[in-house]
Parts: sequence; structure tokens; C-alpha cells
Amino acid sequence: MSQEFLENDNNQEELDLQDIEKNKTIAGLSYIIFFLPLIACPDSKFGKFHANQALMLLLAGIIGNIILGFIPVIGWILLPIFAVTILILGIMGIVNGLGGKAKKLPIIGNYTLIK
Repeated sequence: MSQEFLENDNNQEELDLQDIEKNKTIAGLSYIIFFLPLIACPDSKFGKFHANQALMLLLAGIIGNIILGFIPVIGWILLPIFAVTILILGIMGIVNGLGGKAKKLPIIGNYTLIK
């Protein structure tokens, strides 16, 4: 995905590399508070990308917990496995954000709510 940030001319490449370097901490923190990049750096494509990934992770966690919570026995058994999966995806997002990478998270990364 970071290739998309670098696809145009050299000036565009320089601006986007500066965007990534300037906002990687905010991008990593977005997985704790998803709207942080929208407030701290509203013009950053990199920040918006990670804010979207974090929002999708939050929604997946909430919806998954509600659905598995209503399913007796099997849902209750799967709930801790689902929670660990969401935690792992969150850690992957934090590492990618802090590392300056714009990699989509598995499964939920293809959806976009924040443009």
C-alpha cells in the first residue's frame, strides 16, 4: 500500500514520505483511539489510512462480540479466540503504523469508511 503513496512524480514522493515520517506515531496510536489522526493530522493520507483500519478493527470487535455473545455455548467458547485475534490484529496495526508502513490488516483491511 505504501507504493500508492509513492506512485507520482518526485515532488509527490517527497511530500508523501514527509507525511509518513511526520505522522507515524499518530498512525500507531490510532489503534488505541481511532479518531486521533482525524483530529491531530486531518490532511494526512497516511493518518487517515490507519484511522480507517483502526475503525474497521473496532467495528469488527464490537460486532463479533455481540454476535458471539448471543450464540449459546459455541459462541461463548469462540469468544476468547475471537478476542485474541482482534488483539493480534491491533498489535499488527500498531507495529505497521509506528513503522511507517501502510499495510492493510487481514480480512477487514479491504473495507473503507474514512476517505
